[in-house]
Amino acid sequence: MAETTVTLTHKDFASDQDIRWCPGCGDYSILTNVQRVMPDLGVPRENFVFVSGIGCSSRFPYYMNTYGFHTIHGRAPAFATGIKCANPDLSVWIVTGDGDGLSIGGNHLLHTIRRNLDLQILLFNNRVYGLTKGQYSPTSRVGMTTKSTPDGSIDYPVDPIAFALGSGATFVARTVDVDAPHLQQILRRAYAHKGTSFIEILQNCPVYNDNEFIEVEDRKQRVNASLKLQDGEPLVFGPESDRKGIRIEDGVPSVVQLSNGQDPIEAGVAIHNERHDTPAYAFALASLTRPNFPVPVGVFRAVDKPSYETMLAAQVTHAIAHKGEGDLQALLESSETWIVEA
Repeated sequence: MAETTVTLTHKDFASDQDIRWCPGCGDYSILTNVQRVMPDLGVPRENFVFVSGIGCSSRFPYYMNTYGFHTIHGRAPAFATGIKCANPDLSVWIVTGDGDGLSIGGNHLLHTIRRNLDLQILLFNNRVYGLTKGQYSPTSRVGMTTKSTPDGSIDYPVDPIAFALGSGATFVARTVDVDAPHLQQILRRAYAHKGTSFIEILQNCPVYNDNEFIEVEDRKQRVNASLKLQDGEPLVFGPESDRKGIRIEDGVPSVVQLSNGQDPIEAGVAIHNERHDTPAYAFALASLTRPNFPVPVGVFRAVDKPSYETMLAAQVTHAIAHKGEGDLQALLESSETWIVEA
C-alpha cells in the first residue's frame, strides 16, 4: 500500500497554548514567520526541536507544535549541542535573546558557534531586558536610560554580528522582525546551510524600548537607513534620486555619493561577497552603524566547513572499526577498583 504524503501548513506548527507576549511585541511576527517557513523545509514535524533559555523570546517552544526544550538561563546552546550530537537527524533551532544569549549565555553561545554544529541560532535583539521589566542588556546603547541605569548606561555594547564572526561562525545574517519576506528568506537560507547558522533579528519591545529600530522597521525610512546585502551586488542604498554606496579601503568603510546613472563599481563601491575565506570583510560590514552608515541586513558570511556532529560520528566509527564496540564493564574494571559495601 502506497504511503500517503501529508502536506503541512503553518497552522500545523501552531500549538494550542495561549501566546503571552505584550501587545505589539516583535516576537509575534517572528513566531508567525517561523511557522510559515517550517512547512517548506520538507522536514517531518516530529524532527524539529526548538530549544530556549530564559527571557521573553524563550517562551517560543511553547508556541511551536514541535518538540521543544525550555531550559535554564543562557544554557540553551549546551542543551542543543547534546540533542544534535545524540540525534544528528533532528533539525535543531536555538531561540535566545540579547540578554540570555550574550550575557549569562555568552560562553555557551561562543562554543556552540565555534564547533559549527548543524543548527540554527535565532537571537532576538531588542537591546533591553523585557521579562525582568526593563533593565539594560549587553546590547544596549551607551547612555541608554533604564531602571538599572537611571543616569545612562556606561557599558560599551556587544555587537551580536561581530560576536558571531569572532566566534568563527560559518553563516551570519541579520534581519528585521517586521520585514516578513526578508525574514523568511533568511530563515530558509539558514536552514539550507550545513553548519551553525547565526541570525540576529532586530526586534521591537513596545513596552521597555519602543522604536529602538524604527529607522529600519519603517518602510519609508529603511530605504536610507538600511543596506540590503545581496551576494555579487554592489553595496548601494538610498532612493534612485539620492543613491549612495559603501567603499571599503584598507578595511575601513566610507560612504560614497553616487550621481545619477553613475556606475557604483567605477565609483569604487564594494561588491558584496559572502564567501570570503577570512571574516575581515564581514567584520567591516558589522562596523556599519547609525547614524553615519546604514544598518546592513542580509547574509554577512556563508562559508563551508565540516560540521561538528559529522566529524564526531566519523571519529566514533573509526574508533569502533579499530578497537571494537567496547565493553563498559570491562572499562570500569580495567584498573584499580574498590567495592564499597553497606
